[in-house]
Amino acid sequence: MNLGIRPDGRSKEEIRPISCEVGTLPRTHGSGLFTRGQTQVLSVATVGSLTMKQTLDTVGPDSTKRYMHHYNFPPYSTGEARRVGSPGRREIGHGALAERALLAALPDEAEFPYAIRVVSECLGSNGVHLWAAFVVPPWLSWMQVYR
Repeated sequence: MNLGIRPDGRSKEEIRPISCEVGTLPRTHGSGLFTRGQTQVLSVATVGSLTMKQTLDTVGPDSTKRYMHHYNFPPYSTGEARRVGSPGRREIGHGALAERALLAALPDEAEFPYAIRVVSECLGSNGVHLWAAFVVPPWLSWMQVYR
């Protein structure tokens, strides 16, 4: 940094290139791809009938939810060669944050009577793992479904 050049060759003033695509996968209800530098997140949205709502094991008043968001951060996204196991804290936490962020933007059940599941897969991660990487792609995929 003393030379004014970052480790990846960019100057201190230069930002990573950003791109967003909608409809990346042709046979899904909705899909969105977010790329910033070497970070890529692909989100796929699927809709189903309200009978497909997730049943919650809770003592609270809500026993089901119609919007589910799953976030996967596999080892290959950071160049690691380790076993793929059950979701860790990062996946669960990021999925919950993205779900809460997008829930307020969804139409109510009377207007859009479907269950919605979005799966976001981190395809590559290199220093740009922030809100945009796990909120933008699901939003893009959802907007393709809802239009």
